[in-house]
Amino acid sequence: MKYGLLKYDENKRFFNVGDNIQSLAAKQFLPKVDIFLNRERLADYKGEKTKLIMNGWFTHNIHNWVPSDDISPVFVSFHMNNTAAPSMLSDKGIAYLKKHEPIGCRDQFTADTLIAKGIDAYFTGCLTLTLDSYKVDDSLRDYKVYIVDPLYSYPRPEKIFYNVKATIRNILNGTAFQLSKKKKHLKNFISEDILNSAEFINQEPPSNTYTDDEKFEMAETLLKKYAKAKLVITSRIHCALPCLALGTPVIFVNGFDSFVDSCRFDGILELFNRIDINSKTGEFSSNFDLNGKIDSNTNVKNLEKHHDLANALKEKVKSHLK
Repeated sequence: MKYGLLKYDENKRFFNVGDNIQSLAAKQFLPKVDIFLNRERLADYKGEKTKLIMNGWFTHNIHNWVPSDDISPVFVSFHMNNTAAPSMLSDKGIAYLKKHEPIGCRDQFTADTLIAKGIDAYFTGCLTLTLDSYKVDDSLRDYKVYIVDPLYSYPRPEKIFYNVKATIRNILNGTAFQLSKKKKHLKNFISEDILNSAEFINQEPPSNTYTDDEKFEMAETLLKKYAKAKLVITSRIHCALPCLALGTPVIFVNGFDSFVDSCRFDGILELFNRIDINSKTGEFSSNFDLNGKIDSNTNVKNLEKHHDLANALKEKVKSHLK
């Protein structure tokens, strides 16, 4: 039996380091990694039987589902997005999932979607909740504040001005004139001092720039940074969820409008100290005691609701890999 690890296609402009962080969460359970398998091309694999942890988003290539019979899947932390579900849940897709049930799902939306099709499914949470292997002693913290892709669904220059065609389109539809919205909304609840002193991190670098090895190195570097932080403020669940595992105080900034985004969060948002923002008005509320704005004196403690999920995930994956 071989052991595989997921790698990922890039889109035309960017790739998501969060995918590689999810693979690192899977890697820690494997005795070895014999082969990297592309998430979007699992149907094409031909070779020795390979055990593969099927965690994360499935799938962008809906026409290449279901995976090869030469893959022995471990279904935990599986997310089927609402955009892909209609195609993935064909008769063939349902038969495949039923063959490998029960299916452990990253979010409650996925579990409910599969159950509605007669598939035995349950909510596990995300495998990145088990990344406490990167945790450091509090005495080693450098007490930096990181702001990681806050409100990344808002208009931003690298997407608006990507090329001439995109620039013209975004000027004509008015999106190009909303570039100040993110900064304006962040100022409502983050002090100028933190905005000026924090290190901003982008988990969505440009495509066609890094090798797969470099992407995994990038993911490990980020985890090591987050492990030592005083505070992380982010809109990326694959920054916020690892921070819970690392014991790093984290505030999740939720300004998403689209169901494509929000369906991913069902059952997950409850784990965080959170700021919820009305993306139109900038009005916000918090589920923790926030006096004024987040500043250098703000001390938040994680809700510690994730431990049962993390422990159950560890046991489930270990038992499947035996």
